[in-house]
This record gives sequence, C-alpha cells and structure tokens, in this order.
Amino acid sequence: MELLTIGDMAVRSGVAQSALRYYEREGLIRSTRTGGNQRRYERHELRRIAFIRIAQQVGVSLEEIREALAELPENRTPTKADWARLSARWRRKLEARIAMMERLRDQLTGCIGCGCLSLSRCKLINPEDRLAARGTGPQMIINPPG
Repeated sequence: MELLTIGDMAVRSGVAQSALRYYEREGLIRSTRTGGNQRRYERHELRRIAFIRIAQQVGVSLEEIREALAELPENRTPTKADWARLSARWRRKLEARIAMMERLRDQLTGCIGCGCLSLSRCKLINPEDRLAARGTGPQMIINPPG
C-alpha cells in the first residue's frame, strides 16, 4: 500500500498542509505516523478531501461533513456503493439548498434591479411589509410562498 506524505497529499488534493492537519484534528481524515512521527496518508483519503472541499464550497458545515464521513467504513477504502449511500442521504438537503440558491439568484437580481433596496417599503414585492408576518430574516428566500 502506497502512503503519501503530507506534502504529496497537499499537492495532489489542492489543500494546504495546514488545512490537512486541521481536517485531521477535526476527525475528517486520518493519517498514520512513521517512526519519526511524520504523517502518512492512504490514497483513499484523497476522496474524503475532495468530498470535504466540494461540500464546503456549496455551504455544508464541517459538522454535517463530519457526520456524513462518519458513516463511511474506517477499516477499508470506501466503495462506490458506500459513496452512493452517503450521497442518497444528502440528496434532499442538497436539492433544498439548490432551490434556495436559485431563489436568491433570481430574486436578488430583481430586488436590486428595481432600485428601492428596501423590502419594508417595496411596493412590488413587499407592500406594507406583509412579509414581516411570516417571520424574521429574508422570507422571500428562506420561506418562499406556496
């Protein structure tokens, strides 16, 4: 079994060595140690790092990432079936995030484009601040009608 040094892992994954050490402290990836106490990573950790990077880029918290990765086997390289089970659990959550991001994209352009920049005074989207009855925060994005 080929083991990668932290430098090799950083180059191959595109993640700084400091981030790799952080991921390890957080329990997201694992390494072994040499007799000289140097980190060595199994190649399959590259998949975990790729998963972490992508999940972070779409706004998934490290805690959610940790919970997902905890479901993968520790004693062997995760298989395609293991990754498929993990992704199936995330499907609904990711679809909800995608829908929210699409609403943000579509509505932010319209809101800024109208020029008023005030949802409390907006005569088009929020006349008489009726959105306040639905709760605090950006209700058109987080709690869309219907």
